[in-house]
Amino acid sequence: GRPGFPIAEIAADGGCVITKHDGTTGAVTVDTVTAQLVYEITNANYLGPDVTTRLDTIGLAQQGPDRVAITDVRGSAPPSTAKVCLNLFSGFRNSVEFLLTGLDIDAKADLIIGQMEHEMEASGRPESVEWQLDRTDVDDPQTQAAATSILRCHVKDQRPDPVGRAFTSAAVELALASYPGFTMTRPPGAGTPYGTYRPAYVRQTEVPHTVVFANGERLDIAPPEHMVDVVEAVPAPDIDDPPAGRTDRAPLGRLAYARSGDKGGDANLGLWIPSQHPDRAQAYAWLANFVDVEAVRALLPETEDLDVEIHALPNLCAVNIVIHGLLGEGVAASTRFDPQAKALGEWIRARFVEIPADLLKEHG
Repeated sequence: GRPGFPIAEIAADGGCVITKHDGTTGAVTVDTVTAQLVYEITNANYLGPDVTTRLDTIGLAQQGPDRVAITDVRGSAPPSTAKVCLNLFSGFRNSVEFLLTGLDIDAKADLIIGQMEHEMEASGRPESVEWQLDRTDVDDPQTQAAATSILRCHVKDQRPDPVGRAFTSAAVELALASYPGFTMTRPPGAGTPYGTYRPAYVRQTEVPHTVVFANGERLDIAPPEHMVDVVEAVPAPDIDDPPAGRTDRAPLGRLAYARSGDKGGDANLGLWIPSQHPDRAQAYAWLANFVDVEAVRALLPETEDLDVEIHALPNLCAVNIVIHGLLGEGVAASTRFDPQAKALGEWIRARFVEIPADLLKEHG
């Protein structure tokens, strides 16, 4: 069935209960609410036009079936600026995906790359050419799909012509003169325009706040009386020492849940210990000590040269990771397989790490 839409029942003191309509599927639990709280945030300060919310103060409790109480939330004055979204026209893009099957994948990739590069040089090379080889083939494949890897070529240019017919014709015309088993996921199409995103900031006093009621009546809302030019950073919390003892090599997802997404060109990745873990405090102590910049770069090698921030949120038994620049200039311009980082959390959960055996036994 269709999951219910979440509802916030807000009390006069600011506390609230998250629930959903009766008779709908889905679940409102401490973990599903946590998943939303660590989704596309940055640090413990969450900046809004009315208040700066301290995410590290949030308390969650299961109040009943599909009811989660949010309590003890603290905040501070909002910033004096409001964030605005700028979307800029950046040029034209196109791509093609070659399927490489069976043996000698690297040699086949080298052949088609050399041929395509030669053709693009002859017809007018696009300003940006990016090649990505995803080695998803396995030994002794039982299906053709299991024998196949994907080689992607992404091109961008300010002009439409270099990424249009000249590029697509080169890919199609090589079909009978390239590597054995030449095929593509689909015929290449015409180049398409794309934009890039960047944030900017304007004074709150310059942004109109207006409520429009169902009857059409409009009510202007004045900017907050108290605003600050600089929001004070939240001090790093104290974290207990990790548990000692024997470890087992297992997927990180055996112990932690994850939620990930995009903030423009940055990727945001939240990890937390499930609320039902019988030794949640010890499990969180391990997670918060384990997740540092070195660990992130080891588990996600594509972050090796990128700026990585890590913020602990002990009340939520969570750790938030911000990876700057992983998504390039944002989803519209990104050439990543997962341009909005929606599955980044599931990738890191699949990575094998050394986890205290007692934590795995209790959680299994």
